[in-house]
Amino acid sequence: MCRNLVTILCAVNFTSRATMVHVREGCFFALAIFLLAISAHNSQARLANENGVKSSTFLSPKFVLGPGSVANKYYYNIDFPKGHIAIKNFNAEVVDEAGNPVPLYETYLHHWVVLRYYQRKGVEIPKYHGNLGFHQSDMIIVQNSGLCESGLSQYFGLGSETRKTDTHVPDPYGIEVGNEEEIPAGYEERWLLNVHAIDTRGTEDRLGCTECKCDLYNVTVNEYGQPLKPDYIGGLECCYDERQCKLRKGFVSARRGLFMRYKVEWVDWDSSIVPVKIYIFDVTDRWKKSDESKGLTARHICQIEYQVDSCDSGMVNDGCTDKRRVSLSIPTGGDVIYAVAHQHAGGIGSALYGEDGRVICSSTPTYGEGKEVGNEDGYIVGMSSCYPRPGSVKILDKETLILESNYSSSVRHTGVMGLFYLLVAEPSQKPNSFMRSPFDANGKTEMPNFVWVGSLFVAAVAIAAAVVVAAYRRRSPRQDGYESILI
Repeated sequence: MCRNLVTILCAVNFTSRATMVHVREGCFFALAIFLLAISAHNSQARLANENGVKSSTFLSPKFVLGPGSVANKYYYNIDFPKGHIAIKNFNAEVVDEAGNPVPLYETYLHHWVVLRYYQRKGVEIPKYHGNLGFHQSDMIIVQNSGLCESGLSQYFGLGSETRKTDTHVPDPYGIEVGNEEEIPAGYEERWLLNVHAIDTRGTEDRLGCTECKCDLYNVTVNEYGQPLKPDYIGGLECCYDERQCKLRKGFVSARRGLFMRYKVEWVDWDSSIVPVKIYIFDVTDRWKKSDESKGLTARHICQIEYQVDSCDSGMVNDGCTDKRRVSLSIPTGGDVIYAVAHQHAGGIGSALYGEDGRVICSSTPTYGEGKEVGNEDGYIVGMSSCYPRPGSVKILDKETLILESNYSSSVRHTGVMGLFYLLVAEPSQKPNSFMRSPFDANGKTEMPNFVWVGSLFVAAVAIAAAVVVAAYRRRSPRQDGYESILI
């Protein structure tokens, strides 16, 4: 394209050979300026995109696990970037005291979640504390925009799939935090990390331990001392903090210190960033629609986990699938920027559909096939993420959505989840993509029209100047033996 542009710009007839030589030299000089201008625009945009993103890696407080033991810890006021910023990415994994990543078959990461909250100034709580219930007068949990009335308030969070699930927020979007105008007087913004990890070394039934089957933990009451329901055979209520899963007879191994290592990427907030809302949907949501005539408001009671019963033995080779569906509706729609599902072992995929049946996002698991970290055999090590081109996938205001979660039911699974994480931007906000980054959603470079027009104008001016100088030189021969330099 550049060669054609220069051919057009330089295709001029001249009456003097000398003039033609000087003009052609000017054309090549203009071409150099033209290419340099494009290169400069590209390199500056990439530098802003790459170097403008800050990142820091932190460690949680240490938690100690022995074979078969459980840690379900709540760490308050964790290290986190300060100021009015836009979060671009958040990743986490379990590491040992030497900083080595720990494989899932040794320490199963059931989940980690990060919550945002406001803490009253002058009131301190220990760095580690039990679950306060998030209803303390000195704490205000800043919930995401999701629908669930209790639970699932986190801004970030995954499970065993954390190492191979793409979670970055594409330009020019960001998750806005640290805005002083939103923080109540007398409070400050802080962050909480909840880590639920299970040491499965030497366990009698490794899958059963990760699925929190109550008989393996010898549990009949929950962590608050309340009796379990008769039909509750596995889930979070049986694998709470410091519980012990059944070990193989005679197995002995050392306890060890572990950490959650998490990396945060962000940029300083400015007007070119488009904020996104975080939604977390749950397939167990018992949505009760509002009824104004009866004075009833909408209710979203989320169970968070559920049980998959095994199918008939004769159907195992004929595709046993447990399919759960729920209808949901959000009051305000927008452009879908990112989406991903969260499932446990046995999961075979999840999807979110629009009211007309269109697929908003389909997210499927990747199962490991080896022993190395990030590829542990039989574990979900990643979930596919959706990055639609901005503006191409929309949710309408009050549109009824359908969430579907599918699990293999060839064997029974307890304590499974069917969550869907969604980032939505208001459709009225048009991204200033060039000012933030010249890359589209697929990572391809897109040069805005005004850059091409500006570059062409520079080249045209340079060629015109070359013509003038050449004509002047033809009429005014050198007197001092030196050619003038035009800057």
